[in-house]
Parts: sequence; C-alpha cells; structure tokens
Amino acid sequence: MALALPQRESVLAWLSDRVPAARITHILGVEQTAGDLARHYGLDEAKARSAGLMHDAAKYFKPQLLLQMAQKEGLELDSVLEAHPHLLHADASAIVARDEFGVVDREILDAIANHTLGRPNMSQLSCTVFIADTIEPSRGNTAELEALRETSWQNLYAAVWQTSDYSLKYLLETRCYIHPRTVLTRNWALQMARSKETGNSIGKSIKQITS
Repeated sequence: MALALPQRESVLAWLSDRVPAARITHILGVEQTAGDLARHYGLDEAKARSAGLMHDAAKYFKPQLLLQMAQKEGLELDSVLEAHPHLLHADASAIVARDEFGVVDREILDAIANHTLGRPNMSQLSCTVFIADTIEPSRGNTAELEALRETSWQNLYAAVWQTSDYSLKYLLETRCYIHPRTVLTRNWALQMARSKETGNSIGKSIKQITS
C-alpha cells in the first residue's frame, strides 16, 4: 500500500533532518513526476509517489555505512560499487523505507532500489521513478531534458533508454566509472521500445487491411 498522509508527513520530517533543502525540492519533484507518469500509463499513482518520496532517503549516508548496509542485506557487491559506494544509496534507501517506515510492498521497494542504475526487466512502476529522477522540474530545462520529458509521455521504455543515454553521456564526459547495470538497463529498454514500436506498426497495418 502507498503512504497515508500522516506517514508521508513523518517521512518528510525524517528527511528534513537528514538532507539539504535543495534535495527535498528534488525529492518532491520526483514524487510528483513519478505519480504523473504512473497515472498517464495506467499504473498505481500512489505507489509511484511513495517510491519517489523515499527514493533518496539514504542519499547522504556515509560510504562506509552504505557498504555495511549492503553487506548486511546480502547484496552482491562488485568492484565499481566497492570503489563508489554512493551508487548503493538506492538500495540503502529501499532498506530505510522497509525498516524505518514499514514499507513491505515489493513493487515500491524495487522502484526505490532501481532508481539509480535501473535493472533489466524492471517493472513499469520502477521505470517511472527511474525517469522522474532525471526529468523532474528542478533538474533544469535544457533542450536535452525537454526532449526527454516529451518522450516520457509517449513511450515509457524509450524514455528509460534515453535517460540511460543521458546519464552515460554525462559519465563519459566527466570520466566517471560506469556501472555495467546502466548499460544493461539501456539495452533492455531500447529493445523493449523497439518491440513496442514494431507491435504498434503491425497493429496499424492489420487495422488498415481489415478496415
């Protein structure tokens, strides 16, 4: 189930003690955008909003704490994650949502955990939070972001792979490490988007033949 209003207020109070005001603005933007996308695609808007609200709960946890939480949870760690523990904040935020706020809905927890690196075969709800994290209003209004926002309303999977491309471009330009899951997510979403386009084209052709 999604967060009731009193619980939402308790999450916001918890966050306000642990993250800067600018990050709260971002978090609220993701909450709203993920909910809007979910409603647009016929998904559970309340779940998307809940995941958006808690997606960065562990954003400012110390690297050592993130590693400890991951190890305690039994998460698989690779060389990139060990060298850059901040990438674990998504998984750690899901742990906070579960242990601190009692969230047991697997779809919400997965959407929180997948919002940074994505994951092949992730749910459409996860896709909404993954996209919203990049396109929410406080991120700016560059031409690239505006194009990505437009795509997000047309094809959910296309928006996922284009969001991945957007992140990959930044990581390449800044010479940062790239986690393999980002590439796997990108390729999966690209395949899904193309499959949907092909299916739509076939459907239109059949309709034209039979009409």
